[in-house]
Amino acid sequence: MLTFDISTSLDGFVAGVGPTLESPLGNGGEQLHEWVFGLAAWRKPHGLDGSEQGPDNDIVAEQLASTGAAIMGRRMFSGGQGPWEDDPNAAGWWGDSPPFGYPVFVLTQHAREAETYANGTSFTFVTEGIEPALEQARAAAGDRDVSIAGGASVVQQYLRAGLVDEFQVHVAPVLLGDGVHLFGRLGLGPRDVEIARVVSSPSVTHLRYRVTRPPAA
Repeated sequence: MLTFDISTSLDGFVAGVGPTLESPLGNGGEQLHEWVFGLAAWRKPHGLDGSEQGPDNDIVAEQLASTGAAIMGRRMFSGGQGPWEDDPNAAGWWGDSPPFGYPVFVLTQHAREAETYANGTSFTFVTEGIEPALEQARAAAGDRDVSIAGGASVVQQYLRAGLVDEFQVHVAPVLLGDGVHLFGRLGLGPRDVEIARVVSSPSVTHLRYRVTRPPAA
């Protein structure tokens, strides 16, 4: 399946106003992810100690176990744009130990050689568009899911193309007021989804949806 798993504010934003290299989630954006920072399942891939368990941890562990490859946009990878030689963060956010452990396909308009790390993470830079990236990611994922790692623009592109099967939104009890809207550019016409699961905790509400499609003619 093609999925995405993303944290939003109660008013539907995945980042605040004015993202920068120093504050890539913009004004107030870090609040959207506070629920995850202490969880054992999140901390272990980041090389951090921690043993916080519970339903939120179970949700994160489940998502990580089901993912065999990911797709992300250029801004999700580095925050930059344009030729790589002009990008001040061209190596990405994660240093020598990216926390993925599986192949990641980065959508970009600027070609670049693939990179592979000892922990199983690799970055392949795809210039041909969203469908070739998905084809490569599916081949790499095998019988596991492909996850759209972000950002919102990439999620919207795959939704508009009708390629997303399921998605999970983690709604933080925060009102940002403005910023990067998750579902802001889907175009005309309804999108049919059904609720697959709702899990709540004191910190966040996890909403899983299944995209429903009419039967083939």
